[in-house]
Amino acid sequence: MNNRAATRTALAVAAVGALALAGCGGGGGGNDSAEGWQPDGDVTMIVPFSAGGGSDRAGRALGAAIEAAAPDVTVSVENREGGSGAVGYSYFLGREGDAETLLATETALLALPTGGQVEFTYEDFTPIMKVAEDYTLLVVPAAAPYQTCTDVVDAARGERVVAGISGQTGLDNIVFGLTENETGVQFDRVAFESGGELIAALLGGQIDVASLNPGEVIGQLDSGDLRAVCAFAEKRYDYGALQEIPTATEQGIPVSFAQFRGVLAPGGIDEEQQKYWIDTMTRALETQEYRSYVEESYLQPITAAGPEFVEYLGRNRTLLEEALKS
Repeated sequence: MNNRAATRTALAVAAVGALALAGCGGGGGGNDSAEGWQPDGDVTMIVPFSAGGGSDRAGRALGAAIEAAAPDVTVSVENREGGSGAVGYSYFLGREGDAETLLATETALLALPTGGQVEFTYEDFTPIMKVAEDYTLLVVPAAAPYQTCTDVVDAARGERVVAGISGQTGLDNIVFGLTENETGVQFDRVAFESGGELIAALLGGQIDVASLNPGEVIGQLDSGDLRAVCAFAEKRYDYGALQEIPTATEQGIPVSFAQFRGVLAPGGIDEEQQKYWIDTMTRALETQEYRSYVEESYLQPITAAGPEFVEYLGRNRTLLEEALKS
């Protein structure tokens, strides 16, 4: 870890320690942050992908949860898509020291550096909070001949199966890579910039299959326009009709990988600023806005604040490096 990364990790530990000392009560009181740094009122949430996908949904929902937890703060969402997330993250890298800019982060934070496409790592930012974990479904058009994940793999053994992915670094690309590693097949992958574009491509017949988060595609599944043939998850979902979707492992393809959702602050912020955001995000997790986001997006509310988020990123980077090996 470089000196700057070590400094930030130390700040994370100090910030959480300060929270513990600031007062009793699990969520932290609103008066704690009032005694230290506060944003002027306008905060920007960067989403490094285009509108309509899971990252965009996360950015907007987390912005609303922050506003509920800190009524004096207004959060505006800014989409900076391109380069499978590289454009948005690179812009955010340039906001070093600006504690009034946040970013809705996910697996691209680790996958972009692992793929050698960028010069930054998570250590160049300030991890604030992991808010949830997300899995994906393998989805096909309603008229497709595939009924299971195994059908898709068997088809790929003898013909061209076009798989849409949301960027080269997204969770969907990872699970297709893991599936190829497990089965020996090869998919013809086509990259799009968001889950919304993937859905349009599926409906328009441009691609044969796609891996999508349930929250992105639940409307099309309910309408019957698209069909899920398996879930790349450790176990079946507990939500409604999603309970009927078998896992890939049940079908003989032992593939599951969770995408995290979280919030970053730029690198170079001070201890009071980091304390404010960890405190605010801790309260945001208690809001109805956050609970609605988790339920409506079919997420697992597995959270980690400050240094715990840093440790999670370190562990997940190692797993991701293995997953992306060709």
